[in-house]
Amino acid sequence: MLVAGAVTASLMAGCTTDDRPSDDGRGQTHSQSQSQSPDHSESPEPESVGPVLAVKIDNVRAARPQTGLDAADIVYAEQVEGGLSRLMAVYATRLPKAVGPVRSARESDLELLRQFDEPTLAFSGAQRKLLPLIDRAPLNAESPESAASGAYYRGTDKAAPHNLYLRPQRLIGAAPGSDALTTGFRYGAAPEGGTPEKSRTVRFPSARFTFTWSADRHGWLVSMDGTPTVATDGERVAAATVVVQYVKVRESRFHDVLGNNSPYTQSVGSGRAQVLRDRRTFDVEWRRGSATEGTDFTTADGTPVNFAKGQVWVVFATA
Repeated sequence: MLVAGAVTASLMAGCTTDDRPSDDGRGQTHSQSQSQSPDHSESPEPESVGPVLAVKIDNVRAARPQTGLDAADIVYAEQVEGGLSRLMAVYATRLPKAVGPVRSARESDLELLRQFDEPTLAFSGAQRKLLPLIDRAPLNAESPESAASGAYYRGTDKAAPHNLYLRPQRLIGAAPGSDALTTGFRYGAAPEGGTPEKSRTVRFPSARFTFTWSADRHGWLVSMDGTPTVATDGERVAAATVVVQYVKVRESRFHDVLGNNSPYTQSVGSGRAQVLRDRRTFDVEWRRGSATEGTDFTTADGTPVNFAKGQVWVVFATA
């Protein structure tokens, strides 16, 4: 299940033949010939058979507000260089008109994405030594160099490198449907017990996420680095379920252009987590036996823990 040769050749050609760094020193990317503003509107797509779409999304202040984040089924938050954060948004049940700003991939993404059946990964580029691993991974790697014409474009509302956007429909056509979400997540009634919770903050060395319960939205309003997270239409982003998953974050073999090590977030294994839903926090255990499996969340006695229907945020905190 290797990435198709054409994609491999194009990705390698686009990201390894120039010594100049990309948007963050992880492989060259090129802007489209026509600059445009993102289309902020979104609509559900008819269900079809196909892979999920995973998009690496910029998460520094200059990249906000992000486009299309509120349409994702799952948003993963992980550490990157300098203790900053980056997001991976996964789309299966609906596709927004545009997603972004799109940024570069990390080694951890390959392990995280193995739980899906040949997912499509949209990213702006990658560190040169990481490219062979992406080529061999069982996914469809789609950078601006390999994607169909017009799938990526440069917006006019932000400065480069925070202005690369994706039109999902031009990349995968239609939303694959909920059956493509092979994460192991279960949805249904909340478990018994739990602790009342109004707000929860998760800190990275140079970033933080805060989730505040909203009875009106019946979900957790998202804030990042102390600023409310809003869609491009001004609507607050709210998660139905938040998972704070404590994992091993170690050094990888890769570095950025400044020599900073790229953290590796290990999503296979087991440990503790907290599940936030319905204004309560539940202490749980997580287990992912192998990269091809989803993640099980259970209570201390082994009872599976259900999530609330709607968007799920998973924040990978350091164990």
